[in-house]
Amino acid sequence: MINIMYLVLTALLALNVSAEIFNAFRVVDKSMQRSNSALDEANDKLPQAIKDGAKKKESLATYADRVEPTRQYAKELDSYLQHIIDTMITATGGYLPDPETGQITDHLKGEKNKDVTTRLLVDKGIGEQMKVKIVEYRDKFISLLDTADVATYGKDIALAVDDETWKKKKKKSWSEMNFNHMPLQAALPILRKFQNDVKNSEATVLNYLANKVGTTKDLVLDKFTVVSAAKKSYVIKGEPYEADIFLSAFAGADSKTGISISVDGRPMPVDASGVAKYTATSTSVGIRKYTATINVLNPVDNTTQTFKNEFEYEVGERSVSVSATKMNVFYMGVDNPVAVSAAGVPSNQVSVSMSGGGGGSISKNSDGTYNVRVTSQTKKDEFAYVNVSAPGLNEKREFRTKRIPDPVAKLSASNGGVMNSGEFKAQRGLFAVLENFDFDAKCEILGYRLVRVPRRQDPIIGTNKAGPYGAECKGIVDQAKAGDTYYFEEVKAKCPGDASGRDINQLVFKIN
Repeated sequence: MINIMYLVLTALLALNVSAEIFNAFRVVDKSMQRSNSALDEANDKLPQAIKDGAKKKESLATYADRVEPTRQYAKELDSYLQHIIDTMITATGGYLPDPETGQITDHLKGEKNKDVTTRLLVDKGIGEQMKVKIVEYRDKFISLLDTADVATYGKDIALAVDDETWKKKKKKSWSEMNFNHMPLQAALPILRKFQNDVKNSEATVLNYLANKVGTTKDLVLDKFTVVSAAKKSYVIKGEPYEADIFLSAFAGADSKTGISISVDGRPMPVDASGVAKYTATSTSVGIRKYTATINVLNPVDNTTQTFKNEFEYEVGERSVSVSATKMNVFYMGVDNPVAVSAAGVPSNQVSVSMSGGGGGSISKNSDGTYNVRVTSQTKKDEFAYVNVSAPGLNEKREFRTKRIPDPVAKLSASNGGVMNSGEFKAQRGLFAVLENFDFDAKCEILGYRLVRVPRRQDPIIGTNKAGPYGAECKGIVDQAKAGDTYYFEEVKAKCPGDASGRDINQLVFKIN
């Protein structure tokens, strides 16, 4: 009963840690969706202004002609990315309904599903296809710039992929580094980020075209949305929280629109692209909120408008979960599977080792789990320890080590009792069975003494040096008659991890 309670507690702990992390991913995903909507709204205002501005001179018509390709490229790649998102969400059952109202929530049924991301984006190659398309559409956006302006404005095209880090980390591919064994809820913000890059690239080209036809002074942005783009919406105590705060309708470095940004009344430095970097040290756990205020100077009428929005992020603490996935002890001579997770720490920064008694060693599997091997039993008040270390984190979990339980010696399917002579003579010898043992392990019979006691006759004794009968014991077995009694005594067996044989059960058979 205690063992069952331990396993339930461990599972609940893992679920609680996961809930915090997946809530953070959900917050980031929703923030990215709001940002994308704001960019769409801002981009919709530019095409007509560019076309109107191009009517001033015949030579400007070429810039008006590039508006539709710009919008088409953005629509095509955004739809392609959205199709991937929708496919994975549909494949994992969509969204969960509210248990009280029945209305659909923003909680995914398959938020922890790693199979769909690995199977589609890595194994089926869709991730690599996506990388190729991102590079292809970056080139398409750049092709809409005048050749002389590519060096200046091309660097502002946000759409790009990091095609070097995965090689340095010795991963098989870009998609394996980004999506292999990635939970669905964690993968969605990555895909939303690429959608955000698409819309930012569209905005860059449209604003470039607007500047070319001279519409900057004529353009009036009549609706604004404050956006906070956080590096992480869930941070660990002691880490800095960083966020880029900007006005989504801002036209870029060449805009005549002047803005100033403050957070909770504190002025923030604003760079040439209209972005202020906000940093706050996380000293305690819990929900943190801040208010961003942006003042916008409209270049058309020289008036200033003020916009505010409130944002929040969650501060958590690092925690470790270590659980033996089969039993709560480590057994000698077999692989003991162990799951290790550290909330708030990238897996490549987690180091796992063994110490203490039991002569333990630990190795990592390709799927991120671990195997523990031990060579001796722990004594009273002695433990084997699984140690987990990461930046700002050092934890250890204790386990006892034991030898594999005694196997049961059997003849046919029985460990004693009545057996007819035909069945008894047909057996080839004893074998050992590990009953109710979850590990893939086999024990062998090292030997035993066989005693035949015929009715009203002296006993006949033989010895055997293995499980199968040797010539001597085979001859004694072949003499079996109704009324005989056979004793298998001093039975010894050896299991994985044993230095020598161990005594196990004796068997007595009455022949009929």
